[in-house]
Amino acid sequence: MNALPSPRLTPAAFLVRFAFGAAISGALLAPAWADEGADSGDGMHVVVVNGQNTQDAYELKRTSTATKTDSVLRDIPQSITVIPQALIKDLAMQSMADVARYVPGIGMANGEGNRDSPIFRGSASASGDFYMDGVRDDVEYYRDLYNVERVDALTGPNAMIFGRGGSGGIINRVPKQADWDSFREADLTLGSYGNRRLTLDVGQAVNDSAAVRVTGLLEDSASYQRNFKLRRSGINPTLALRLGQASKAVVGFEHVEDRRTTDRGIPSYQGRPLDTAVSAFFGDPNPDTRPATLRADAFSATLEHEFGDGISLSNKTRYTDYDKAYQNYNVTGLNMASGKVTLAAYNNHQWRKNTFNQTDIIIKLDNNGIKHTVLVGMELGRQDTDYLRKTGVFSNGKTSIDVPLAAPDGTLPVNYVLGGSNSDRDGNSLAKVFGVYAQDQIAISEQWQLIAGLRLDRFTLDYRNNIPQGTLALLPGPATLASRDQLLSPRLGLLYKPAAAATLYANYSVASFPRGGDQLSSLSTVNQGLAPEKFINLELGAKWEIGANLMATAALYRLNRNNVAVVNPVTGVADQLVDGQRSNGLELGIGGNISKHWSIKGGYAYQEAKLLAKASATALAGATVGMVPKQSFSLWNRYDVTHDLGLGLGVISRSTMFTSTSNSVVLPGATRIDAAVFYTVNPNLKLQLNVENLLDKKYYAYANGDNNITIASPRALKLGVHGAF
Repeated sequence: MNALPSPRLTPAAFLVRFAFGAAISGALLAPAWADEGADSGDGMHVVVVNGQNTQDAYELKRTSTATKTDSVLRDIPQSITVIPQALIKDLAMQSMADVARYVPGIGMANGEGNRDSPIFRGSASASGDFYMDGVRDDVEYYRDLYNVERVDALTGPNAMIFGRGGSGGIINRVPKQADWDSFREADLTLGSYGNRRLTLDVGQAVNDSAAVRVTGLLEDSASYQRNFKLRRSGINPTLALRLGQASKAVVGFEHVEDRRTTDRGIPSYQGRPLDTAVSAFFGDPNPDTRPATLRADAFSATLEHEFGDGISLSNKTRYTDYDKAYQNYNVTGLNMASGKVTLAAYNNHQWRKNTFNQTDIIIKLDNNGIKHTVLVGMELGRQDTDYLRKTGVFSNGKTSIDVPLAAPDGTLPVNYVLGGSNSDRDGNSLAKVFGVYAQDQIAISEQWQLIAGLRLDRFTLDYRNNIPQGTLALLPGPATLASRDQLLSPRLGLLYKPAAAATLYANYSVASFPRGGDQLSSLSTVNQGLAPEKFINLELGAKWEIGANLMATAALYRLNRNNVAVVNPVTGVADQLVDGQRSNGLELGIGGNISKHWSIKGGYAYQEAKLLAKASATALAGATVGMVPKQSFSLWNRYDVTHDLGLGLGVISRSTMFTSTSNSVVLPGATRIDAAVFYTVNPNLKLQLNVENLLDKKYYAYANGDNNITIASPRALKLGVHGAF
């Protein structure tokens, strides 16, 4: 039996444990405890309050994520949902799945039980469209929110700002950083199914020229699914420096470790999820036989300088070193007549080193009353990745085994070998990017604005397959493959303001997706010479500030996916490019304060995503894209009854959806009710109780194909304690 090794106890990991030991000891002696939310497994979590008045911050007014310039949200011609710190606290968000529930147009897939797998505007699930402070963070793993100030989720192609990919949207985490504010906060969460989580956030001004901030995480939790374990830790110190009156630098380092049990979920039967226990688990129950492990180290440095006369410069450098591995069992078939279920097994290891540098110059001009905000920039990037995937061979000498459906989680000895299937790989890829871009935001008059931008990327990918010749029929080796692409990404948006608080807009944007896949590992002799996929988005929208702290948004869009490679009837291989998919949709959003005491955040999405051409024998023209419900809705309310007592109530709902483009298995529609109570004991001690899935409804959260379906969490309670010390 081959088990993946546990991450070694690095010096940084030791410091994490030492820091948290000191924090716990200090908290026991301090007059108050701390807060933050926690995840119960599939996304049911809990809250802990922080010191700020949450009703004042459910809707932010500005962001630089969408344009790289500090812009008013109302005047950005595209759909953007900002998940602020107040909502993260009140809903105890910890994961991207939590975030996606409140972003119209973004859903989540199962991700094989080891990674975030968002679906943007009906595009295929993506693992590479994540960013940290605007810089690519594209390895397959679950992202935590312990060190995040807010999350900006953009729907629609965004390649003009973010480069390759961003085909249906992106998710950008804005980090907590040192800023000369002094505070000491800790958050403890204890909840159902063994949830235990502690976070720390300490900021301190050293002097007028320097400030520090340290955020930390320690979690040891179980789940409603039997056999599941989760242990993760993280620490993220940052240092801010004022380098004279016109310059500022921020440097930071993050170390994260995550070890959890993988689970690909339950099978389907007769076109619906198998009716089984919520805690059902398929495969060997020993957590050591099916772990997902992550070790990630990231160094970041940002330099900002004001030249005067409206000219400023920003330079960001981010280096990340990832070690991600997982090992899993998955259901491949079900025979109800014999009472048997068929399982397969595999493991996967990825090592990646990313280096990115972005330089932006912003110039503000006023030309006879016409105001310009000009952005010119350059990005350099390098991604060096090693991959190793092996297939499991069971005691029967085969790559699959039948187990009793009545007891599907027995001990299953398995060895992992290279060459057990055509999905195996042993290779290395090197991706390089050189991008230049320019953008102009033009205030033509008080009523008319225009934004126009263009980006050109030279993207190269070299892939070496190390599998020996003849081991796999479809992957002969060793072989060296290469692709060379010039990616042109335009953006054009026109805004009309019929009133100061209202904006109507039209937007056109294009993004390209080079061959090689999300994880730069899918280059082949067939696709290395094919043109990149292209995503073209047309969007009409409106934004309205109903009051000083309440904004409503609407977006109507069409997203076309072109240059999709399908099997050529003449050659018999996937070298024919077609217009492969179209998504039409409507996104509505609202957030902010209804009154002094009542805050809301919500959204509605109508999506229709269809294949325009036959992609395979099980993905026919006209099929609906998997994991895309026609309708989805979310609305969270917080009402402060008194200065010390607050109540929360929310609903999350979606219609039925298919598990894959085969359209042979349906996930039933679902509605979930959440509730919360917030109580302030004193300025340094706040309590919060969240109840997720209040009515204890059984439903299915998401899937990864027709036989990997995740049952959502039953009712989950979590108590959060927030302390300032």
